[in-house]
Amino acid sequence: MPNNPCERLLVATTNADKLREIRGVLLDIPCALVTLQDLAPVPEPEETGLTFGENARLKATYYASRLVDPLGEAERARVLTVAEDSGIAVDALHGEPGVRSARFVRPDATYPERMAELSRRLAALPDKPRTARYICAVTVIRDGKVVYETTGAVEGEIATEPRGTGGFGYDPIFYYPPYKKTLSEVSQEDKRLVSHRGHAFRRLAEWLRWLHAHETKK
Repeated sequence: MPNNPCERLLVATTNADKLREIRGVLLDIPCALVTLQDLAPVPEPEETGLTFGENARLKATYYASRLVDPLGEAERARVLTVAEDSGIAVDALHGEPGVRSARFVRPDATYPERMAELSRRLAALPDKPRTARYICAVTVIRDGKVVYETTGAVEGEIATEPRGTGGFGYDPIFYYPPYKKTLSEVSQEDKRLVSHRGHAFRRLAEWLRWLHAHETKK
């Protein structure tokens, strides 16, 4: 085992908004962040998992096998690959759009179109609650093996109409009751404090610090 257990953490996402949020959480981890933009391009994998966890594992395994596995043995052992899968689950819609959140309506639909479709479906169910949650699953691969997994979630409601200009994805219609605002109406810092991705990646940061402390003692 190397003295430094993690020289680099490859954050395997092509979503610039997600990457910005992740960077904001992983500020003081004991390894350098590497992004897909820093490496040779590879095609994106097809997300065929039935759960967020399955898709996170699929993506982490895919990018590690193509971008990290070709490295020499000693270097490969010092690179961790992390991927996440996330989305919104609406109770009245039996958890939809769920893992299809980024492909809801159709793969090339805009988020205003997706939010409008959610609103249309909920309008047809006036007696049903508008409760929903954002979910984020995270998987870390090292040397071809899953070494850490976690999830984060935040409970909220679907607003009757989009509000706010910040955030991304479904944030304009995700109402967070403690803030009395949608996640598009709050600052990036306030969003990170409560968001599904913030929860999941803070747990990852804690694990990375534990790993560093534990393995450097060996």
